[in-house]
Amino acid sequence: MLKYPAVSLLRELDHKKYHVTVISPTNYFLFTPLLPSATVGTLELRSLIEPIRRLLARWGGYYLEGNAVDVDFENQLVEVAGIHGHEDRRFYVPYDRLVIAVGSESMTHGVEGLEHANFLKSIQDARDIRKKLIDNFEFASLPTTTDEERRQRLSIVICGGGPTGVEFAAEIYDFLNENLCGFFPIINPEEVKVTIIQSPGHILNSYDLKISELTEAKFKREKIDVRTDSRVVKVTDKTVIYKDKKTGQEHEVPFGVCLWSTGVGMTPLVKHLVSKLPSGSQTNRHAIQVDPYLHVLGTPEGTVYAIGDCSTIPQPQFVQRILDIFKAHDKNQDNAICYEEFKALAEQIVARHPMLTMFLYHLDKVFAKYDKDHSGTLNMEEIREFLTDAEKSMTALPATAQVASQQGKYVGKRINALWRDDGEIHKLDPKKLPAFAYHHMGSLAYIGGSEAVLDAGNGMMYAGFGSEYMWRSVYFSEQVSMRTRILLAVDWTKKWLFGRDTSKF
Repeated sequence: MLKYPAVSLLRELDHKKYHVTVISPTNYFLFTPLLPSATVGTLELRSLIEPIRRLLARWGGYYLEGNAVDVDFENQLVEVAGIHGHEDRRFYVPYDRLVIAVGSESMTHGVEGLEHANFLKSIQDARDIRKKLIDNFEFASLPTTTDEERRQRLSIVICGGGPTGVEFAAEIYDFLNENLCGFFPIINPEEVKVTIIQSPGHILNSYDLKISELTEAKFKREKIDVRTDSRVVKVTDKTVIYKDKKTGQEHEVPFGVCLWSTGVGMTPLVKHLVSKLPSGSQTNRHAIQVDPYLHVLGTPEGTVYAIGDCSTIPQPQFVQRILDIFKAHDKNQDNAICYEEFKALAEQIVARHPMLTMFLYHLDKVFAKYDKDHSGTLNMEEIREFLTDAEKSMTALPATAQVASQQGKYVGKRINALWRDDGEIHKLDPKKLPAFAYHHMGSLAYIGGSEAVLDAGNGMMYAGFGSEYMWRSVYFSEQVSMRTRILLAVDWTKKWLFGRDTSKF
């Protein structure tokens, strides 16, 4: 399907300069952040998609339905295979500039038995979960169902406490409290067990710690079982087996639906492309590496870019960049900073690298930890040790629509700037178009009960009255067309008037 970064790029690209061809096995764009809402009938699946041809009609683009299976970087050709039984029919599409925006697959971490779990990456995934949920509720309502079968069918296990897992749990909670009694009166909502298994110490661990703690407290009140510091070791056809990382003990949880939502990994195409690039140019195991200008490392200059979940930007000069900021905050130039100067430095670091929010949350404790001589200041050696540890804690940019959108816009501007009337590729002066810089605009997640959490960064956050409508308004504004905006509004209104749709199809 057409991914979010590709849509952002198409919007930014000057279509008078380039003939655009989109290659995709599905002929629609899917707004994936709202997929959890579709699994319980809050939103209809059709409301989340926009036909690619409708989008391309605005810009005069060309669409080919097929799977990109290989790229000849030297001759600038994309090999495309047919679909729907025509996989043996292949053809080549030439390019001047190629943008890889194929998204990612869920990371398996080598866990056995994931064929019994559900993923949530596509329309079909959401449809499968929706059907399985309703099947389980219908089965649990039959008089012939045993107590053991009933407990197993009414247990929902979510492996991964990121935004997708949390929002799926929230939608389940809303369904239980708003619709279950009316639609399935024989089932007591308290019989339905929702369990989140999370490897790190908190759910929503990429958000501010206060957001994580608030969400965990709310889920505890709602009797959603959150098990942190726990690693899934095996999934059977009816149970999830996980290990408590603190005690080393293994536990078993039955399930009727198991959602696997942990991390991102390479798609088959990206794995293949990485394997054929020059040795040493690609060292990441989870995504294709690009330079600060989002150009794929190891490919001819200015021809191939990668954006969104499928790509990652190495951070080789992280320590040096932060040391430059440190020098700017060292007001008296004595190569040492006090706590107030350190606080200002931390704000700059988080602004540039929001994934370090958790590392720097208890700032006073962090300062005390690296103030080895208890002088009340951090000298250059202590700052360097602090930055080395921070770099180890830093992950790649978060796999969110916000990052993907900014990358798509950036590459669109860069490709526009590469244009010359003779069609030749020329190198850009980096000063004319700076390297890609992610600007964190805040994070948000729906946590159920008409409540959302919004993390605006720099310690600013909000949850409570009206937060659900703020969450909706953000996603409403991010839609690619007026058609999908209207469909979302209609679905939210239908849900309020008539409840969720529990039919199976």
